[in-house]
Amino acid sequence: MSGGGAGRLAAILLAAAPLIAGLAGAPGPAAPLPVLRVGVLDGAQPCSDEEHGQWRGLAVNLWSELANQERLPFVLEARPTAAVLIRDVQAGRLDVGLGCLTITPDRVNAVRFSLPFQEMGLGVMERRNRLEAGEAVLLSLLSPDLLQLLAAYLLSIGLVSGLLWQCERHGSSPELQRQGARRTFAKVFQILATGPGTNTIATTTRGHGLVIVSYLIRIVTASLLVTTITVKVVREPAAGPTDLRQLTDLEGRRVAARPGSVSEEVLKRINASAPAEAIAIVPLPQVNQAAGLLLSGQVDAVVAEDLQLLYALQRNPRRGLVISLQGLQRESQALALAPGLPDAMVARINRGLSRLKRSGTVLELQREAMNKS
Repeated sequence: MSGGGAGRLAAILLAAAPLIAGLAGAPGPAAPLPVLRVGVLDGAQPCSDEEHGQWRGLAVNLWSELANQERLPFVLEARPTAAVLIRDVQAGRLDVGLGCLTITPDRVNAVRFSLPFQEMGLGVMERRNRLEAGEAVLLSLLSPDLLQLLAAYLLSIGLVSGLLWQCERHGSSPELQRQGARRTFAKVFQILATGPGTNTIATTTRGHGLVIVSYLIRIVTASLLVTTITVKVVREPAAGPTDLRQLTDLEGRRVAARPGSVSEEVLKRINASAPAEAIAIVPLPQVNQAAGLLLSGQVDAVVAEDLQLLYALQRNPRRGLVISLQGLQRESQALALAPGLPDAMVARINRGLSRLKRSGTVLELQREAMNKS
């Protein structure tokens, strides 16, 4: 073969090399990822909720961050209860389940979970009636700490009044002759205790110094009183204990819980233990309806996750509601994953969750959900 013919043959072989390699089984472009069917638990504020066609909440925002980082295409599908959501994930009708799902022994047998992204316990919210609230405030006002602080203030002002009495020689003043020693001393005490009129009871340098001391006593005591009253009268009565000590104390009461939730399972388990009076379990369609059920008298208590009760209480801070129990039966929460989901996809989801936890994104999303949900 001539040199020109050999050159043309080499050029043809070089141009056809990609085609030959493809026919020989060389890797081509990566296949597009399948669109994941992601089920979302409706009405589980602040974890997941649909409002005006928009999904929001901690679990929804967490999944959106994860899917964005891992470039996972997905579509959202609503589910009314956790039981329905987990059943559809187990059956493969959904690839992923969202909604701050608690990892319980029964659920572990039914479906696999991702890495946990938070730990949460159960709590109980009740209504405190006005009579109980008034009694709590009265008892707080009569607390030993508050009474001791008031006694210390009156004693201090009485001591300064006595020193001023001696320093300004009020014992020999013409006013003493007219009104008597008791009324004259009471006037000095009242002026130093309240403030107005201090310029009428002191003329000497020492006297004015004692007036300044009484002023300092007043402002320091006022600050301590405000702090004590805030703690004893506002915070402690609002979060004080009721007659509830454990969940079994709910026997014989009407208690609201989300259908298909861990809360409902716990209440059913208590009833199954044959208590003297069974708990009347009332369905709670939406977490944000908890306050309304309590305030209208339709239920006596609400059992839900701590985060959900804090969400409800935060939106009704002055309506006579109190969280009487918190942190019961703490368990981890995670995403539910379908059995048929490829291991490579599961690894990507777990890797994304681990990265979001380590970066503090999960805590930030939790605070955002509580503030904006």
